[in-house]
Amino acid sequence: MSVIKRKETVDTKSVDRLARVLGVFDGNLNYLARTLGVVAYVEGVKIYLEGEQESVEVGAKALGSLLRLAANGEEIDENRTAYAIELAKEGKEEEIASLGEGVVAVTARGKQIKCKTLGQKTYVDAIKKNTVVFGVGPAGTGKTYLAVCMAVTAFKAKKVEKIVLTRPAVEAGEKLGFLPGDLQEKVDPYLRPLYDALQELLGLETYAKLMERGVIEVAPLAYMRGRTLSNAFIILDEAQNTTKEQMKMFLTRMGEGSRVVVTGDMTQIDLDGKQSGLVHATKILQNVEGVGICSLTAKDVVRHPMVMRIIRAYETDSQKEKNER
Repeated sequence: MSVIKRKETVDTKSVDRLARVLGVFDGNLNYLARTLGVVAYVEGVKIYLEGEQESVEVGAKALGSLLRLAANGEEIDENRTAYAIELAKEGKEEEIASLGEGVVAVTARGKQIKCKTLGQKTYVDAIKKNTVVFGVGPAGTGKTYLAVCMAVTAFKAKKVEKIVLTRPAVEAGEKLGFLPGDLQEKVDPYLRPLYDALQELLGLETYAKLMERGVIEVAPLAYMRGRTLSNAFIILDEAQNTTKEQMKMFLTRMGEGSRVVVTGDMTQIDLDGKQSGLVHATKILQNVEGVGICSLTAKDVVRHPMVMRIIRAYETDSQKEKNER
């Protein structure tokens, strides 16, 4: 059976857009060529692809997506190239243009934070529309970072008066009792990603002042019991490690004018056989008005492309184990 060969030309029409799409030392184009098994080269401002028909067509569509981002002034890297290939395979290559439109937040140094995947955009839109949102997905999908961005944006716009960030005091491999300090000091290392995100968005000085005034509160979940949090943007991170009782307790802390975002990864449960409150809540609340449930996947990973491949390998292994039972 003969393999149909094809040659495709993608005209970038601009040296600047060409440079953005190619990447440093043509890294993006080389990644696309390796991934799809095609030959890629450049003449003038045109990119040429040669190889099997299906692969070349996907490659041309992916390059078209990247050119749309480049036209919006977006930076193109290997990770975005990988995502463009995924969208092209699904016939969604034109949807990528929407990712360069909305700004989620602006850091203290003036950098604009935008959604990098369609899954992230759906997640951010859900936070805007709903009172309670569950963001579920693997590591590297930006679910916690984007939630903090939305919290800071709401605070700056005076939509809330306080930001509350919390995590359950459950961790893999170590026992809190063996760590030095009081409960707050014991859990601080596990809250580090939340601190880092806040400092990037607010600046160290503003962050310190708001923490001192109690406008920003970062605390273990145990500290939430018995409280009512009004006019606050509340984020529960690592929620897969809450029990059903803890999740119910947390969700009922919400007072007038508050918004809640719950984030977690169903594959990282460390509860020693107990049912996860996150798993339970996403089942029973999916049809409740004002609650949004967003599932992010390996396609939404915005870290190194290797992270996406590692997550997929684990997903494949997990599915294999289920099929063997």
